[in-house]
Amino acid sequence: MQITKSSILVADDEDNLRAALSYELENAGYEVTAACDGDEAIAALKAKKFDLALLDIKMPKMDGMQVLKYIRQEVPGTKVVMLTAYADLRHAIESKKNGADDFMSKPYAIEDLLMTIQRLLNS
Repeated sequence: MQITKSSILVADDEDNLRAALSYELENAGYEVTAACDGDEAIAALKAKKFDLALLDIKMPKMDGMQVLKYIRQEVPGTKVVMLTAYADLRHAIESKKNGADDFMSKPYAIEDLLMTIQRLLNS
């Protein structure tokens, strides 16, 4: 019997953060696809089904909120965690209003993020 790994899309325009997060998630046993902006994230979502997406709110071309809206319209079963260095109540409310499953501010502890991912994937 083969165990399938949960697939996660990581969309963040910060190269170092995206690479580090992808590495940590792969080490935790997830299948990871990385995107450097919203356009790449949408292309990945059209090509493959993801269990969860980690979306940076502020990205060039298309921001995380636009990607979140696309996910809710086109692939509503995908769980979404919004990530931002601009943590404020307005972003949290807007994320939830648009259907995000959770919201985390940067910098975050990888252990906290992994717990959030596991909780969402098991819900």
